[in-house]
Amino acid sequence: MMNDKAVEGVHWSFWIISVVTLIFNIMGAVNCVVQLNADSLASFPEAYHPIIEGRPVWATAAFAVAVFGGSLGCLLLLLRKSAAVYVFMVSLVGVLVTMAHIFGVVGLGSVDVWIGVLMQLVVTAFLVWYAKHAQSKGWSN
Repeated sequence: MMNDKAVEGVHWSFWIISVVTLIFNIMGAVNCVVQLNADSLASFPEAYHPIIEGRPVWATAAFAVAVFGGSLGCLLLLLRKSAAVYVFMVSLVGVLVTMAHIFGVVGLGSVDVWIGVLMQLVVTAFLVWYAKHAQSKGWSN
């Protein structure tokens, strides 16, 4: 009979959540790298052009911290390291700073842009909570 738990008492959902959110954050990191290439800007929807074309260094850095921090945090979560909580917190700050830049550029006008940004905010806030939850369950050290 299949048990509801897996490796060393870690619930099976831990592995699914960790892998799916790692893939999500890696896609964000790839997006960040692609946006650094001016030639690829043409492939982005028109609503994104004002955000990317005039992005200041601080906003680019915040975007990188958000997505690369999220990726690193997910990797640490998969490795069951408690440091994931702190990396996710830093990533969340990156998301918030990125949101401030985007709001300054597009305001509330572009629903497409805001869906992507809000999705990153929700996922990152969830990951902060989930990493703390995993810690409280003894799934990370």
